[in-house]
Amino acid sequence: MGDDRNENERLLVDLIRESPFVSQEELAELAGMSPSSIADHLSALVKKEYVTGQAYVLNEAAPIVCIGGANVDRKFYAKHKLIQATSNPVTSSTSVGGVARNIAENLGRLGEEVVLMSARGNDSEWTEIYDLSAPFMNLEHVASFEDSSTGSYTAVLNEEGDLSVALADMDIYENITPELLMKSSSILKRAKCIVVDLNCPSETIDFLCSFTAQHTIPLVIIPVSSPKMNRLPKDLSAVSWLIVNKDETECFMSMNINDDGDWEDSVKKWVELGVENVIVTNGSKGVMAGGEDGKVHYFPAIETTSVVDVTGAGDAFCSGVIYSWLQNNALDYTIKSGLVNSHKTILSKYTVRQELSQQQFKLDMEEF
Repeated sequence: MGDDRNENERLLVDLIRESPFVSQEELAELAGMSPSSIADHLSALVKKEYVTGQAYVLNEAAPIVCIGGANVDRKFYAKHKLIQATSNPVTSSTSVGGVARNIAENLGRLGEEVVLMSARGNDSEWTEIYDLSAPFMNLEHVASFEDSSTGSYTAVLNEEGDLSVALADMDIYENITPELLMKSSSILKRAKCIVVDLNCPSETIDFLCSFTAQHTIPLVIIPVSSPKMNRLPKDLSAVSWLIVNKDETECFMSMNINDDGDWEDSVKKWVELGVENVIVTNGSKGVMAGGEDGKVHYFPAIETTSVVDVTGAGDAFCSGVIYSWLQNNALDYTIKSGLVNSHKTILSKYTVRQELSQQQFKLDMEEF
């Protein structure tokens, strides 16, 4: 008897998770139980504090919701000088990536509850992403599209290790529409922070700006490349944090950043567009940050003598900043958190360093 009861309660929890404002009559119909039996189970779930209130909202913590890319990254390393229009001998490596996914994994490893919202194909690439990501984030809200390929990024590096050509198959992310996100509106409304990358279409970025403003949810926007900067709205007053690099800033602002004065001006220009906090990163030169107080702060990068792999360093920086900021740390500590996580990631061959944890991060911060 006990097993049946647990099974029924689990079924109700799943149904309520799908549709928090479902009525008792609808639950009875969906679960194939009598209304009196439903009332009995719901009463038990409320007593156990699995659900709260009249709209049966699951009593779950407020997650960080990351929206955007989850792809497979492939790298091909040429053994000799590349010759066009013929077969070239290479070695290769594969890893999972995507800006939103990388940030979600960093935050998940740091002990945060994270939900990833993305789009995927029904293929072996997704299986690989799922297996490596599931321990650190909730993947129930990644939508499947039958006739599409999971996102992929393929880079061919010449014999010196420099990029020769890169191929990005990212069309699937055009499916991350406002309509798709609204299907998970109950999760979005509960978010303690929403992080979105610019793999998403511009109407989705616009939608998230108005949604987060309406529900007073912090919004973090992470660009992915200069060509996608046109997806950013002109009014950025809903944005809590924008973490952007020098090239992306030059592209969006139609300016050249030639010296520290230009760099500082670029930060002020972002703030004028309404961003609450902005960081303009500039590789090994460090970062400049600005906010509502009108002051611009400079932070040098941590010197890294033995670079193993820079892949994922930018996402690690963003994750450290978001993590520290959500814990109400001061600006300099928050920026330093990003710099330390980025530095440690460059020393690792992984896109998201495997040893990252709350405890390890504390030790890393003490080290600097």
